[in-house]
Amino acid sequence: MSITLKDVEHIANLSRLTLTDDEKVKMTETLGKILNFAGELQELDVANIAPTTHSMPLQNVLREDAARQWLTQDEALSHAPDQSNGQFRVPAVMEG
Repeated sequence: MSITLKDVEHIANLSRLTLTDDEKVKMTETLGKILNFAGELQELDVANIAPTTHSMPLQNVLREDAARQWLTQDEALSHAPDQSNGQFRVPAVMEG
């Protein structure tokens, strides 16, 4: 499958990207190479290959789920530079 300059311009428009003429040419070449590689992958015979979710044969790699002692609310807030009503106070991140 090949990709044209018009295709790249359409994709850039959908992506709300402004590309220079040089960038459009480069993207046409790059996307063309990606599509060609995807085409090569489509030609591979994978009929006898089992589907996998991971490249390594890993089993559960998570730690044992066990209860642990955590900080109390007072301990957590003891080093807070600013607190109110049992909560950390931080600067506003959104204008009201």
